[in-house]
This record gives sequence, C-alpha cells and structure tokens, in this order.
Amino acid sequence: MKRFYREARVRPGESGGEVLLDERPVKTPARAPLALPTEALARAVAAEWNAQGEEVRPRTMPLTGLANAAIDRAAPDPEAFAATLAQYGETDLLCYRAESPAALVARQAAAWDPILGWAQRRFDVNFEVTQGIVHRPQPPNTIAQLSQAVAARDAFELAALSPLVTISGSLVIALALAEEAIDLETAWAAATLDEAWQAERWGEDEEAAARIEARRTEFEAAERFLRLLR
Repeated sequence: MKRFYREARVRPGESGGEVLLDERPVKTPARAPLALPTEALARAVAAEWNAQGEEVRPRTMPLTGLANAAIDRAAPDPEAFAATLAQYGETDLLCYRAESPAALVARQAAAWDPILGWAQRRFDVNFEVTQGIVHRPQPPNTIAQLSQAVAARDAFELAALSPLVTISGSLVIALALAEEAIDLETAWAAATLDEAWQAERWGEDEEAAARIEARRTEFEAAERFLRLLR
C-alpha cells in the first residue's frame, strides 16, 4: 500500500511503548493497538515504519510482523500456540542423524551433540537419537519438560520462537538460542548443516541460495526480536 504517514514514533508507557503514525496508534491486522512490552522493541518497530519509501512493504518489516503475530495469534490462546511449537520436540532435527558418509556423521555429531547436551542438563531429560528418517519416539518426560519450557513463555516470546522452530526444524535449537546457550551463528550452522553439506558436495544453485538467504533473514529477525524483549 502507499505510504500514508509522515513519521512513526514511540509513545512510552509504564512498561514498553506504543507505536504511533503521525500521532495515531498503529493497529494490528486484527485492529488491536500495536503496543510492545519493551521500549527497545517499540523503537525498532517504529524504525521499520520510518524506513519505508513511497510504498509500505510488509516483507521488509519482520519485527512488525512478529509483533502482530504475538498480539493477534499468540496472545488470544497462548496455550494452544505453545502446544503447536512443542510438537516439534517429538521429531527434533538434532535427533535424526545420517547413516553415511562418515564425514557427515562426524560433522552432525560435532555440531549437534553439544546442543543436545545442553538441553539434557538444562531440562534434566534424555533424547533418543537415531540414524535415518524413521520416527523414533522421545521419552514422555522429555516431551513433557520441553513442552513446559515452551508454555512458560509469554505471547511475544512465543511469536519469536515460532520461526526459529519451524525454520530450523528443531525445538532444542530454538530454546538454546532463546536462553543464550548458543549464539546466532552456532544456531544457524546447526540448523542448516545438512544443506551446507549438500552444497559443498554438489554445488548450490541460485534458487536454493535465495531460499536459504530468505530463511536466514527471517531467522535473524526472530532472534533480534527476542533480544529486544530483554
């Protein structure tokens, strides 16, 4: 749509801030006020609005999109939203390893075992790790503890976790990143290890590279969103 405002700014609140466009509150797609829980996040969202040109392009406003998702999708039923994310713990990427070649097996172990080890210590759980793609159930206590860790988060944290989980295919990677047990580069390398391996072996075409870059942009935005909540 065409840009319809001159300037975005933040109206600070008791905790956080509300984004205004020419002194009028911004509304989410569901017509709720775009009120953010931290002033830092509110200012980052306002900066996205100010960075728009003659047209407003939602794809260039990932923080605004995540804020909308938090308010419109996660906040009305956080338990259901959290349960959907927790399901990824049953088929976590880190638990499904290659059978061969040996170099890939070793690379997966080097990148993934430390993250699983963190989760085992953090949540006092065990993981069933298998080779191949045939489903192997995780222990009930593992699923329960991971589900509880997700359910304990508020709507804004859940909205940020969602792309981290779905892009990586790993609830464990997302939780480790959210709790600062690993950094962004470590998380991304773990999430895209298999794709990087394939690209090294067979080369990477332009379309695949573009898809990965788009996913990385979304992944980075979600991680930044989490940092701005602290």
